[in-house]
Amino acid sequence: MAAANVALVPIQKPIGGAVVRLEQGDLTALRVDGIVHYAREDLVLGSGYGTAIQSRGGEAIRKELAAIGGVRIGEAVLTGAGNLHARHIIHACGPKFQEERTEEKLRACMVSALALAGSAGLKSVAFPPMGAGFYGVPLDLSAAVMLGEIRKALAGAGSLREVVVCVTDRREFAAFRREMEKL
Repeated sequence: MAAANVALVPIQKPIGGAVVRLEQGDLTALRVDGIVHYAREDLVLGSGYGTAIQSRGGEAIRKELAAIGGVRIGEAVLTGAGNLHARHIIHACGPKFQEERTEEKLRACMVSALALAGSAGLKSVAFPPMGAGFYGVPLDLSAAVMLGEIRKALAGAGSLREVVVCVTDRREFAAFRREMEKL
């Protein structure tokens, strides 16, 4: 097997009474209380994880999103997870395509997602690299903002005991590993 195809070994750091873990894999296959989807403002499940959520999770998720209607950038909403292993999906809307105030908007998106996870009583939640794929948020910025906000959320008293950052490749893993070393 070529070295490029070898799975990366997860790493984790304790924060307060919780842990943040970085791993490579498929977000939609994780067994956690909730997964986070980087949502569009209209809450239509688009490409990437949106397609995976719709095809693997089933029609119930799309129907819940249609009933909600939409969100603004920086907001998050909670739905069931249909046929996925997770119980819930947090649909968090962040900046897209090099908008002004990208960092501020991404920070608001993370704060909303983490607060919603806490208010729903979730103990474990998994995030993709928020906005760092199709929507063009720089990977290093995504890693710094995400891990900074995760650290703040886990340091406070709340229900979360585990936050997973689930990446798809070595490039994403390396960027998040560098930021985890700063925690």
